[in-house]
Amino acid sequence: MSFVSLMSQLGEGFIATLQVFFLTLLGALPLGLVVAFLRMNHLGFHIGKRKIRPISLITQFYISVMRGTPLMLQLLVVYFAPYYVFGMQLSDTSRFTAVIIAFILNYAAYYAEIYRSGIQGVPKGQYEAAEVLGYTRSQTFFRIIFPQMVKRILPPMTNEIVTLIKDTSLAFAVGFVEMFTVARSISNSQRSLMAFFAAAIIYYVANLLIAWIMGRFEKKLSYYHD
Repeated sequence: MSFVSLMSQLGEGFIATLQVFFLTLLGALPLGLVVAFLRMNHLGFHIGKRKIRPISLITQFYISVMRGTPLMLQLLVVYFAPYYVFGMQLSDTSRFTAVIIAFILNYAAYYAEIYRSGIQGVPKGQYEAAEVLGYTRSQTFFRIIFPQMVKRILPPMTNEIVTLIKDTSLAFAVGFVEMFTVARSISNSQRSLMAFFAAAIIYYVANLLIAWIMGRFEKKLSYYHD
């Protein structure tokens, strides 16, 4: 197989990889923030006038399960659950849907803990000053806490985003065809490691680009001081 043909096939697989990557970010980033709010209710962070303890405990359990079990296992459960529980037939569409749902649920748990650490890292005096100035809770968060939180969470968030693009290779567990699956198929048929080496280069370059973009964001926000 020529190098051009190899890269063409891997490129098609990489498009599927990017679909999983961007859809996961699109779903997990906002969901993680919601989960973080619910999680912090139990720890004394008040969004409303009172805590909702049962919800916070359920949220803690959700985070514990998502972080304490393998992503591949979660993929298999989400994919096969409709068949074994409801008797629904599985298809190529259900593979893609299961991958997106499993990735979003998994990464939202990690992002929630990152958000929580960032929010709790903001000094309490910031909340008190906002209250004195007459800010509402939403104004306090989005105008004062959120910008400071973003600066604090960028390094760990970058690590998780880099990990995400590599974790997309786990989608092969449910038969979803992304770049790693294509590379494995080519290597098996050609009896060569060239496809794996080429895929590794693509993953590496993609992660370098992500790290560079996140680094630019970090420099842009460097005017915030602790």
